[in-house]
Amino acid sequence: MNAPHSSRGTTTERPPDTPPADPGGVHAPPKAPRAPRLGVLWSFARPHTRTLALGLLLALVGSAVGLATPMVTKWVLDALGGSQPLSRPVAGLLVLLVIGSAVWFWQWTLLGALGERVVLDARSSMVRRFLTSTVPAVTRRPAGELVTRVTSDTVLLREAATGALVGLINGAVMLVGTLALMAVLDLVLLGTTLVAVVAVGVLFAVLMPGIAAAQQRAQEHIGRLGGVLEGALRAVRTVKVSRAEERTAERILAEARASAEHGVRAVRREALAWTVAGSGIQLAIIAILGLGAWRVAEGELAVSALIAFLLYAFGLMQPIGELSQNVTALQAGLAAAERIRETDDMRTEPGAAGTGTAPASAAVRPAAPHRPGPAGAHPVLELRDVTAAYGPDAEPAVRGVTLAVPRRGHTAIVGPSGAGKTTLFSLVLRFLEPTGGHLLLDGRPYRDHSPGEVRERLAYVEQDAPLAPGTVRDNLLLSRPDATEEELRRVLREVRLEEKVDALVEGLDTPLSATAVSGGERQRIALARALLRTPEVLLLDEATAQLDGLTEAAVQECVRARAERGAVVTIAHRLSTVLDADTIVVMEAGRVRARGTHGELLERDRLYRELVEALRIADRAAPNAPGASC
Repeated sequence: MNAPHSSRGTTTERPPDTPPADPGGVHAPPKAPRAPRLGVLWSFARPHTRTLALGLLLALVGSAVGLATPMVTKWVLDALGGSQPLSRPVAGLLVLLVIGSAVWFWQWTLLGALGERVVLDARSSMVRRFLTSTVPAVTRRPAGELVTRVTSDTVLLREAATGALVGLINGAVMLVGTLALMAVLDLVLLGTTLVAVVAVGVLFAVLMPGIAAAQQRAQEHIGRLGGVLEGALRAVRTVKVSRAEERTAERILAEARASAEHGVRAVRREALAWTVAGSGIQLAIIAILGLGAWRVAEGELAVSALIAFLLYAFGLMQPIGELSQNVTALQAGLAAAERIRETDDMRTEPGAAGTGTAPASAAVRPAAPHRPGPAGAHPVLELRDVTAAYGPDAEPAVRGVTLAVPRRGHTAIVGPSGAGKTTLFSLVLRFLEPTGGHLLLDGRPYRDHSPGEVRERLAYVEQDAPLAPGTVRDNLLLSRPDATEEELRRVLREVRLEEKVDALVEGLDTPLSATAVSGGERQRIALARALLRTPEVLLLDEATAQLDGLTEAAVQECVRARAERGAVVTIAHRLSTVLDADTIVVMEAGRVRARGTHGELLERDRLYRELVEALRIADRAAPNAPGASC
């Protein structure tokens, strides 16, 4: 063993070119000041400016066609009154109908497709950000809440970033155009109309902020609901055994009820606004009809002009409605855009690709090839006086740990819960960065490697052995996509899983779920995936905790064979699995307390003896198991 026999060594000073420690394994520039809310929303629409401009142009053409229709109708009435031919005005109405239909169809499909592209870009950006962020940055929030941002928030963004922006401009132009043409027809009737328009505008200005706030709070509760529901479904067996279905449902539905309550408030305000606005316009139309009839009787206004004016008055609700609907959609979209942009603050790993608003086709830079040093020149892994914590204000999880892992052999790390064993793996895998000391890979400091380059040389089996979405084949190929069928069969055979996979309905192509495989089978799939990599260092965190005795013995033979050709580092609570390790490291309270073989530690370390006695492990020599061909 290359490591010294004491965890306390000379303090290794941080090299002057080492960047300040970042406990979360982060890589993020200083935060820029938050852009104004409209600026945040516009950042999603900016790449599609030309399409938006075309959509706005089409909307304005469609509105112009709509505004021209009452004037052509007046032309028809004047032709009737003057006994003139109706062919030309009727033909004009038909032309307007065809042009308007074609323009609105084009505009609708154009903005609809644009909205889907905006959603795709936002989802691509967030998914890449989540997968390239540091582990603490991702696990700090419930997974369900992050899923809600990718699914629900992007739908709200679609309406705001495309239709709402165009609709607001078009609605404003149409409102001004309608009032301008009303002024051409009759200024007296226009005054009556303006009173109603101003009253409606004031009403919406008063009610809209409350509607937006209620919608934003409703969406926040939806995000929390997603987080709680995801956790409950993941622990559904525990929930059922604890007979906590109703209590858990109540906790989830509390968020649903809170969201519904804020949604109802928004609906009530919208209903009030629309009711009062509609009533105001109807009263204005009644006033226009009465005043207009009097002016016609006095000979101050033509009947055709009155009818055209009434058509504009009846159509006045369209631009007002478009404005109010788009303001509402814009408010909801602004809140969604801010929630989506918050994911940009998630800190990423050094050299991570695809963390901006890159398109879905953005390529990820492959890890650089490694060049191992001469055998025996350096330990493959080394920690020098490493201290680390899970937050700037948190107590260190490990303190002053010095440890070397040789290129070949089995190193076991044992100790009571909370001793810092898993934290060491997090440091080695760069899920966590040290706050003091430093790590070396093949004699070179970690700062000279990207996280991808470090992980290229390691394989890791988590304690819970989670499965990735997909089939058995997908899970195995996750670590090595170019593996052959023969290699897949070999690693399944090594972990005694080949017969089980063959018995599945679709074999290697069977979709995996909690019911398709047991906990032990899930653990063996994870181990097979790691063995497929043929890594320089195999990291096992309680990798046999869910296996039966016979399967565990077979896996241990495989691990011993692998240790003859490379490094194996094991975290174990079941000391029976590490009795034959070349070196056993005992940790306590974040420090390395002792190290040695099983026999040496039994003689000189009290904590190790207590761990052995607590698990009723006999003081015996490590078994000389036959080698396995892994």
